[in-house]
Parts: sequence; C-alpha cells; structure tokens
Amino acid sequence: MIRALLALVLIAVIAVIVVSLTGEPGAASLEWLGWRVEMTAAAAALLTLLLALLAAALWRGLLWIIEAPKRAARARAEARRKQATEALSRGFLAVAAGDGSEARRLAQKAADLTDDAPGLVRVLTAQAAEAAGDALAARQAWNAMLGFPEMRLAGLRGLMQLALAEGDRQLALRHAETAYGLARSALWAWRALLEARLEAGDWAAALQLVQGGQERKIVSPVVAERARAALLAASAANLEESDAPKALDQALDFALQSVKLKPDFAPGVVMAARLLAADGKAARAGTLIEAAWKGAPHPALWLAYRDLKTSETPKTRAARLAALAQLKPEARESRILKVESALIAGDPVAARAAARLLPEEAAPTARLAGLMARVAFANAEPDEARAWVARGVAAPQEPDWSDLDPEGQAFAYGREDWARLAASYAETGELIHPRFERRERTMSDLPQLPSAYAQSTLAESTAFVHAAETGGALIPFLDHPGLDDPGALDDPPSPDAPGPAPAPRRNTGARRRLASGPRPAK
Repeated sequence: MIRALLALVLIAVIAVIVVSLTGEPGAASLEWLGWRVEMTAAAAALLTLLLALLAAALWRGLLWIIEAPKRAARARAEARRKQATEALSRGFLAVAAGDGSEARRLAQKAADLTDDAPGLVRVLTAQAAEAAGDALAARQAWNAMLGFPEMRLAGLRGLMQLALAEGDRQLALRHAETAYGLARSALWAWRALLEARLEAGDWAAALQLVQGGQERKIVSPVVAERARAALLAASAANLEESDAPKALDQALDFALQSVKLKPDFAPGVVMAARLLAADGKAARAGTLIEAAWKGAPHPALWLAYRDLKTSETPKTRAARLAALAQLKPEARESRILKVESALIAGDPVAARAAARLLPEEAAPTARLAGLMARVAFANAEPDEARAWVARGVAAPQEPDWSDLDPEGQAFAYGREDWARLAASYAETGELIHPRFERRERTMSDLPQLPSAYAQSTLAESTAFVHAAETGGALIPFLDHPGLDDPGALDDPPSPDAPGPAPAPRRNTGARRRLASGPRPAK
C-alpha cells in the first residue's frame, strides 16, 4: 500500500514538473453545489493527489481500529508461546539436573500455556515423573503417547527404559521388539535386542539380528563384520564343547567363516587352526595363522603355530617360528618370537642378539622379564638372570598373555566373556581380556631356575633384589666359588657319589623346559 502511494506521488510530481517546463500551465475548473473553483492544471493535480493521500490514510486508520482486537489476540498468543517455550526449556533442564518437582511444575505450566507442541509436553511430563520417582505417572505418560503415530516410538522407548529400571527385562524386550518392527531405523531397539541375545548366549539369533541391522543400514558394514566374526567364533566354541554328532564339523565351518570375515581376529583364527589340525589339515591351519600374524600378531597365534607339528627337531621348529616372526618383523610380538626361536634352537648368542632388538619399555612386564632371565641363564650369566627374576616378581602382567589358559586352551571364554567380546570387538575392533580383568592365574612368566642357582647368602640376595627393584646397577655376585664355571649352574652331584664328579654338561634355555618357554619338540 505504501509503495503504491509513493508511486502515485512520484508520478504527480513528474507531471507537475513537465507541465511547468512546457510553459503551458493549463486550466482546471470545478463546480459543485453552486461553488465554482478554477485553478491551473498543476494545482488540480496536486490537490487531487493530496486528497487521495488523505483518503488512504483515513482508510488505513479505520482498518487499524477494526483489526485492533485481532492484533491483541495475536500478541497474547505470541507471549504465551514464548512463555511455553521457556517453560519447556527450563523443564528439560530441570530433568537433566534431576529436579523432578520443578520439572513437573514446569511441564504443567507448559501444558497450560500451549497447544502447539503436545509431543514435547508429553515427553517432558513423562521424564519429569521419572525424575521425581513417580513410576506410575511416568508409565501413564509414556502409555498415553502410544495412541499418536508420531509419538509411538518415543513412548515405547520410555516404557522400555522404565521396565529396565524396574528389572523387568522381558517387558523391556517386548517393547524393543515392537519398536524394531515399527521403524527400520530404531537403533536403540536394535541394540537392546542384540544385548538380550548376547546375554542369553543365543548366537544364532544375534547373528540374524546383526545381518538385519546391516540390511537396514542401522550399523556400518565394518561393525557388522566384526560382530559377525566374533559371534561365529562364539558359536564354534560352543559347538566344539558339544557331544552332538557332526558338532566339530559345524564348529570348523563357523570358525572358517569367522576367519573369512576378519582374518586377523585371533580367537577365530586359533580355533580354526586347532580344528583344522585335528582334521589333519595342518598346512591350511598354518596358512591361516600366517595371514593373521601379518595383520595383528598375538602370542596365542605363534603358540598354535608351534603346536601344528610335534615331530620336528628343535632347530627345524625354531626356523619355522623365525619365519613366522619375519612376516611382520617390526611388531613387538615378532621380536619376542625371534628370541623364543633362538632359545628353542639352543643358540644363546642369537637369543642375546635378538633380545637387544626388543623395544625399550619403562616398566618391563613379567613376561618380558622372564624371557630376559632365560636369555641370561642360557648365556651363563646368573647375576643378570637373578636381576630379571627379581624384577619380574612385581612386574605387571601382559593382557594378551592372559588369554592363554595354563590348564586349557587359548581364549577359553565362557558365555559372558564371549558376549562382552562380541560387543566390544564390534564397536572398537579390540580384544578384551577377561582373565586379565579377573586376575586369574595365567601361564608362568618367570623361569624355574635350578636349586643350586637359587642358593646364596642373605646379604647377596637382598642386595641384588634391591638393585633390581630400584633400577640400580646389576652388581655381579657369585653364588659360591667356582660358579663362574658355566657347568656350576647345574645341580651339584650327590655327596654319596664315589670319586670326583665329572664336569656337568651345560644346559641351555632351549633344552630345559621353562614355564613360559615353548615345549621341546617330540
């Protein structure tokens, strides 16, 4: 309207200017009710324009007066809307702060002020009741949302969480199943169902759920592959312990599927290798372990690789293990394996050289301390061996080393452990270590040295242990005169033996079976 009036004024001004410039002002006359008015054409145009502007202003004023009630209503509605929005915001903040009573007051205020956001008001009402500890009111609020299609998923999730808080897992599971059937993108329902399947140890149902989640694009393909690999390994472990017919064949099939999905998943690889070796397919088992070692070296892998053949000589076995370590030579586990293979071969000099290439660690683990003690013992250096043993007594354990059960198989997980592994590995790609977390007994890290080696005076032992614990210089102490002879490390001859005892044969770390060392070849 204002733009139209401005356009008329501009046209009139231009017309007056044009008339004035032409020198022909023209004439205009008006007769009305006996009155006669005469004026120039320009004056008539200006007068007409002024009258039009006055009429427009009067009309706009009249409209403003007529619309005043509507404007007042709109202003009141806007004020209520702002107050309702503020009440909702403050209400959700009160819920987050755990102030249930304030949240319920604000939820009621928001409900009284607005009808534009019933969903938010209902959610706030339910959450405020939960924060106030009123489970009945919260359940009623969540149930009320089930009657509205756009609020049904939110109501189901609220009811599921409320059931979980009350310990009714079956009811919570039913709500999750309903939500999962309603919406293809309900990630929270999928997670709840997966956790329930894992907790029950129902690996087949969990596998189907993971496959469905991938098809619905709820989870990424990487997470789905890791979850399926762990679940297939769990299924294989369950069947491996079963006495059912063809259970081992099915276990092998599951283990091979797990390896196909994640070739560097150590539990699945070790299980597949063990089952293949039992089936007379040691060569294929070795190929799987070698591929896994290239991806993620793990001590259980080289121990399984070692046990694939039991009729080879120590040197042949050492060469085979050294070749495995060479597949990923920069890895810490590969460097440790090089030391182990040298000890198996009975080459203490090579073991010492390989030990110098181990990564420096501020706090060596008990496993590493035991390995260094064995290297020192094999090189006839009792003082250094004693220092490493002293350090290893209080040294921390290695999580990966704890996966080896000294009285069973590697990765001897129970149902709960497999459930945790499947969830953790799927999300992060990292292994968990249940035995390490529970501080269960693991394979011995420190070697069992001969009795003559352990004999020494109290002062010597105390000083050496103190030097080892404080990181001081490893001052050599002799156990007894003549211990500098490498043969003196063996057990002394019986005092009843006639005549001088022959010089004892030196035992190397490769020939003596140590608790943390590899078994000698049969």
